[in-house]
Amino acid sequence: PEHMKTECISEFVNFNDKTYSCPISVAMNLVGGKWKAVIIYHLQHEPKRFSELLGDLVSVTDTTLTLQLKQLEMDGLVSRRVFGDKPPLKTLYSLTDFGQTFLPALRALTQWGNQVVTERGQFM
Repeated sequence: PEHMKTECISEFVNFNDKTYSCPISVAMNLVGGKWKAVIIYHLQHEPKRFSELLGDLVSVTDTTLTLQLKQLEMDGLVSRRVFGDKPPLKTLYSLTDFGQTFLPALRALTQWGNQVVTERGQFM
């Protein structure tokens, strides 16, 4: 198989009915911002409930987490399964197959983050 190019393949790309100037814009739209990659990080090994994610993401608000999970779900990276038919319902969030495809990039970002903190910051 031929190698995927690592530079932008064309000046404009179309994804989910939107036009972007470069595939990195598509990637950043899907996993960019303060929380999306962190949510995926916490879902990489097992599905989690909303309250577990809230605990994992220390300073996130309920509203922000809800919004980010909805966007990740709409973009097909995370799936939401509801169990039970009367309250309290159990809702589990997990990575989809598409969400799993981000994990190699996530590992590289995590490794880079560790390196930056090691060289320029400090672990507490």
